[in-house]
Amino acid sequence: MIKLLLFVAIFSCCNFQENFAQVIKTQTPPMGWNSWDCYGKYPTEKNILSNLNVMKQKLKPSGYTYLVIDAGWDIEKDSANNLSGVSIDDYGRYIPFKRDFPHGLKYIADKAHAAGLLFGIHTMRGIPREAYNENLPVYGTNYHARDIADTTSLCKWNHDNYGIDMNKPGAQEYYDSYISLLASWGVDYIKTDDITAHPPEINAVENAIAKTGRKIVLSLSPGGDSKTEFIDDYKTATLLRITGDVWDNEKSIDKVFDAWKNWNAYANEGLWLDMDMIPFGHICLNNHVSDYLHTDSSEGNKGSKGKERMCSFTKNEKYTFITQRALGASPLFMGGELSTTDTFSFQLLTNKQMLACNQNGITGRLVYDDDSIEIWKTVNKTDSSKGWIGIFNRSSAGKQTSFTLQQLQLSPCSLFDIWNVVSLGKISSVINVTVPQKDVLFYKYDENVK
Repeated sequence: MIKLLLFVAIFSCCNFQENFAQVIKTQTPPMGWNSWDCYGKYPTEKNILSNLNVMKQKLKPSGYTYLVIDAGWDIEKDSANNLSGVSIDDYGRYIPFKRDFPHGLKYIADKAHAAGLLFGIHTMRGIPREAYNENLPVYGTNYHARDIADTTSLCKWNHDNYGIDMNKPGAQEYYDSYISLLASWGVDYIKTDDITAHPPEINAVENAIAKTGRKIVLSLSPGGDSKTEFIDDYKTATLLRITGDVWDNEKSIDKVFDAWKNWNAYANEGLWLDMDMIPFGHICLNNHVSDYLHTDSSEGNKGSKGKERMCSFTKNEKYTFITQRALGASPLFMGGELSTTDTFSFQLLTNKQMLACNQNGITGRLVYDDDSIEIWKTVNKTDSSKGWIGIFNRSSAGKQTSFTLQQLQLSPCSLFDIWNVVSLGKISSVINVTVPQKDVLFYKYDENVK
């Protein structure tokens, strides 16, 4: 009997490890499109499918794969389109709001898969408060919402849910039933929000994914509550937000630089450090104004609460923003409405040199930091004599300066200016540069020169 029990224990452990691998560890930073920056809490079947069609044409050829519906798909709206409640089933699991998603989410997932794309969805940590108020049953168990909810575990910025006490019977079963429902719709990517400060619920989501038998990418958010002390819990996911929400303003660029530095020691260990979405192009359509093309750029400082607009970044800031993500190996998720996004934004998103650096999958290191100039360096993972550097000018004035190759931690090499599309030839000892205000010089280097 003892031998039999030991065999069963070992067998169960082995099966768990095999299933646990269903949380995908992607070989390169994931790339895709996310609905939040353009639709906020108002995504619909119609606008998602519209973006799917443009994504297939303009972004998929460059490797953008994941079509992600962010928050709002499960929120009910009244006749005036005001938020009026949440949409849940008889077991307290979120389901799509019928008016806005008349065919359900499997319909959209099937459309994405038919287009050669993968489908993602946003979820919140915990269980709906409405399920608690009605004390709905946990699917497949004798437990109910009030048996598992932790009413003291609250999200600071979203009041739809209570946290779940993972020490309670029925807690894991709730996550199992919810994630199983998502998997049945064909979900390939789950972004779980308000979870990075709650490792037990991270583990619960991962365990639930494993039980579905479906290969699913797990994105942990938000970065504002991410703590380096929980890094071992984060590593079992696919990607981790290391910043709070990022928008089209200078403060957001600064926020990313700070997070890049703070989390750099944990880079390149099998977890993608996510610098948040890319608010390029046409954004905040949920705050509609008829003359959005002329919206004041100061709206960018209001983030998601700003008026409908084209991205408020200057051209220099756009170069800086996307170069951060290239050198940082951040997941690339476009946030603007695709059918009305400008040509320049698409040129940046699909630039082959930028994508080669990003998909190299190595998070860059800071090699120089003085007088508002930061230099970040990313080594080519297959050939250490090659790579990329970014010389960022974080000041409000242009800078003329020079650097020795030793300061850049380089040997004599050739340099190619990616954004200006010009070769600088061989650099033997010193490089003289002019960097405009709030701009970057983005170089590809090759030390294999004679």
